[in-house]
Amino acid sequence: MSLPKRVVLVGPMGAGKSTIGRMLAKELGYRFLDSDRIIEERCGANIPWIFDVEGEDGFRLRETAMLEELSLLPDTVLATGGGAVMRPENRPFLKQDAVVVYLKTSIEQQVERTRKDRNRPLLQNDDPEAVLRKLFSIRDPLYSQLADITMYTDRKSPRLVVRQLVNRMNPRTPRHKRQVRKEGRNHV
Repeated sequence: MSLPKRVVLVGPMGAGKSTIGRMLAKELGYRFLDSDRIIEERCGANIPWIFDVEGEDGFRLRETAMLEELSLLPDTVLATGGGAVMRPENRPFLKQDAVVVYLKTSIEQQVERTRKDRNRPLLQNDDPEAVLRKLFSIRDPLYSQLADITMYTDRKSPRLVVRQLVNRMNPRTPRHKRQVRKEGRNHV
């Protein structure tokens, strides 16, 4: 089994898509892309501002256009926004020439990882945990349906998740070669 042309990371906010994505891209020798960061760069504004001015629908239209564009790029690891799976027209762009990885995490872990982040407009209310629970109930089936691989991230280091993902994507890599690569990096 050879490596996929693209790896697309889906999952809720706080699952580790950006952190794990950067590390996975480095491990695979791929380019790392974060759809939310690219949208912000192109707009010259952060996501909360886009939500304030254009609403969630305006942001989602930008997101669809971005996913369509990014779906054509090979040798990439793409971290998507948590809501990217919501629009049916996005799903083919996520699956195109890609292995889709669902980074799954508990609500408790999401609350812990997102509690101080002011760049998450959907959580700027009195009860972010209730919002996360509602989003999970709606989005979890979509993440699961799209996923080729589901990886739980609770209480795991990003490095461990990356190692497990590489092994699952390319299980025929002999164990001794994986060990040599690992040892080689430690001595550099």
